[in-house]
Amino acid sequence: MPQLPALKLPVLAAVLALGLTGCMAGEGSGDAPARAAGDNGTVSVDYATYNPLSLVIKEKGWLEAALAESGTSVEWVQSAGSNKANEALRAGAVDIGSTAGSAALLARSNGTPIKVVDLYSQPEWSALVTTPGSGIGTVADLEGRTVAATKGTDPYFFLLQALEEAGVDPAEVTVQNLQHPDGRSALENGQVDAWSGLDPIMAAAEQDGAKLFYRNVDFNTYGFLNATESFLEEQPETAQTVVDVYAYARDWALQHPRETAQILADGAGIELPVAEQVLERTSLDIDHVPGDEQLAVLEKVGPIFVESDDVADQEQIDEALASIVEPSLAENADASRVAEALEEAK
Repeated sequence: MPQLPALKLPVLAAVLALGLTGCMAGEGSGDAPARAAGDNGTVSVDYATYNPLSLVIKEKGWLEAALAESGTSVEWVQSAGSNKANEALRAGAVDIGSTAGSAALLARSNGTPIKVVDLYSQPEWSALVTTPGSGIGTVADLEGRTVAATKGTDPYFFLLQALEEAGVDPAEVTVQNLQHPDGRSALENGQVDAWSGLDPIMAAAEQDGAKLFYRNVDFNTYGFLNATESFLEEQPETAQTVVDVYAYARDWALQHPRETAQILADGAGIELPVAEQVLERTSLDIDHVPGDEQLAVLEKVGPIFVESDDVADQEQIDEALASIVEPSLAENADASRVAEALEEAK
């Protein structure tokens, strides 16, 4: 994957100073009660509409079956977005949480003790969206317009990078900070001229006639599966089993695309054609071991956090980049162990 073009940070500082929350939201709600991380005999794992593999795993009951022999029970917690996943990880309400790469870096840089242990997708989950008849056909047309975006999310970073690439001063664009579903509604109601969208909400809007006028897969960060450090220390075998199940689910989803789409449709409350469209621009067939390629993308995003005062200094970014990846679980992932457990459970 090509590296992102360098951002001219002084140009972006005014917009970024509006604030970052580190979320990458999907549909639904995901507040979770706090509990002790690594609670004996239990693993708490999130599921999210922006992480299709999590929906498949939950629907099929594979994690419960893989952990049956150990006696470990599974607690499922819905994440509305990376911000909710990060909140739950920070509070110890979940052991494993799904985020966008940018949100994971922001959390780690600010002291949340998480490590990325697996990659669940390389998605094109963000694009710039407008309505027919808006007169907007290129990013340059956004000058003087109003755009809905959820601050701190991958779609928000997508908007900033698109403006930079097109030579549009972010100060000439009014950004309405709206959650993703509200951004879609604002676009459809004529309250904004464009929306920096997020799948699967974006795909549903597209089915209803919205137009994706700018796409660039390289401006999207990867889907990170993160674990708390305490969980990795206290339950390493359980952590490995979770990653094994993700490997099994990835193989299954690639072999069963229509059923995977149906599970996504049911989980996200969208029509099957919309779910199929989401999966068409979500690459599951990737090298799922986190490493240099993902860090190269995050190196371009990190300085933005410093410019916007969401991270105190570049040293914190550098420390996070040097410590956020824990590749060993993904490197040792073995889907056959899950297949054996499922066979024994029959």
